[in-house]
This record gives sequence, structure tokens and C-alpha cells, in this order.
Amino acid sequence: MSELQYVTLREIPEKMDMVAQWFHEKWGVPKEAYLECIEAYVGGETEFGWYLCLDGEKIVGGMGVIENDFHDRKDLSPNVCAVYVEESYRCRGICGKLLDLVVEDMRAHGISPIYLVTDHVGLYERYGWEFFCEAQGDGEDHKTRLLIHR
Repeated sequence: MSELQYVTLREIPEKMDMVAQWFHEKWGVPKEAYLECIEAYVGGETEFGWYLCLDGEKIVGGMGVIENDFHDRKDLSPNVCAVYVEESYRCRGICGKLLDLVVEDMRAHGISPIYLVTDHVGLYERYGWEFFCEAQGDGEDHKTRLLIHR
């Protein structure tokens, strides 16, 4: 295994299409929706970024930052979204390192706090996230946890 590399998509813009496809395969959101957000970030229209962990050329983890992650609290923005680490790479701290990269990058651009919607309990709290409120997901019949990082 090669050394893992943590990058923003602005560092590897030539991989935009591959990255959009990878997120699409993980979450089922149309590839075009990812491409729209990714292109806005790479093109400098927004500072809401896309962050990856690579093992060589292979994407093994990633997440993005968007205005709202499909919930009813539109006033709580921006949101970390599409958090995913390949199963064979889990429990190695990849998610935590990516979250730290996101928080540092957002702060460097004057963006704080940031939010995250999740059903997980305990994972994100290890990296400084706190429960903020419950939010109703678009099209869901139950409320879910919305966390904040200040």
C-alpha cells in the first residue's frame, strides 16, 4: 500500500469527472449534480470544497461541502456532505483527517461554523463536532441529528 494522500479537488482538477462518478456510485445522487458543485468549486465560484483521500490513483475516501444537505434547516449552512470511506480503508483515521482538512479549509476562508447531518452517534464527536438540533430530511419520515463544528 502506498502512502495515503489528502487533497482538495482544486489540486487535481483533471479528476473532476472521475470524482463525480465515484460520489455518484457511493450515494446514488446523479453524477451531474456532483459535477455542478465540483465545477463551481474548481472554477472559484464558491469556497465550498471537495476533499479526497487517495491511495495512489485510487479514491479511498471523500466528502464535500455544500449549501444544504437535503434537510429543512436551510438557515444552517454550509453542510459537510457525501462522507464516505471505502470499507477496506475504514478504522484508519481517514474520515477524521478529511474532516480536519474541511474544518481548516473552511476556517481559512472565513467560514464557520459548519454543519453535518448524520445518524451516526459518536463518530463525528471524536473530531470536535457537537449535537446542535434535529432536522427533517427532504422526503424522510423521521428527524435526524444535525451536528455543528464551531
